[in-house]
Amino acid sequence: MENTVDLKAFNQLFTDYQGRFIRFANTYVHDMAVAEDFVVEALLYYWENRHFLKNKSNIPAYILTIIKHKCLNHLQHIQVREVVAEKMKNYAEWELNTRIATLEACEPYELFTAEAQEIVDRTLNELAEQTRRIFLMSRYQNKSHKEIAGELGVTTKNVEFHITKALKLLRHNLKDYLPFFLIFFG
Repeated sequence: MENTVDLKAFNQLFTDYQGRFIRFANTYVHDMAVAEDFVVEALLYYWENRHFLKNKSNIPAYILTIIKHKCLNHLQHIQVREVVAEKMKNYAEWELNTRIATLEACEPYELFTAEAQEIVDRTLNELAEQTRRIFLMSRYQNKSHKEIAGELGVTTKNVEFHITKALKLLRHNLKDYLPFFLIFFG
């Protein structure tokens, strides 16, 4: 008999307050489905715990307090999500700006030239001393084959042999940098 009386009282409470509770919740959450869910959850919570709440005389106020806390938790959760989303957006924007600035500052020709120069330096260090010396005199000091031969006391054919030997090794090591090689050592 007590359950029937409780159920009738609950149905009356639901009928009398459901619309008001939903409007209250929707005022804050701006989502009718969420507002309705909160009201139903609050009413169910009350129903499940009614025996522990006998001394609560203002049941609608109690249920409205539950709805208030659900709305508050919901809004705080949205606020946290938006703060995190803003931080992620700011980081993504910073990262994109950094990539743009880095790419704008990048000079492929300088990178390419530096890499090629490193290969040239390494290759020249691999050459025999006489070959390297003759090649450097030819390409870096702009001396003719005859001038080099005269300074070193060798024949011009010998100078040509060492230069050809150096160019062959450079051509092989710089195969990926052929345009650079042709411009500077051709």
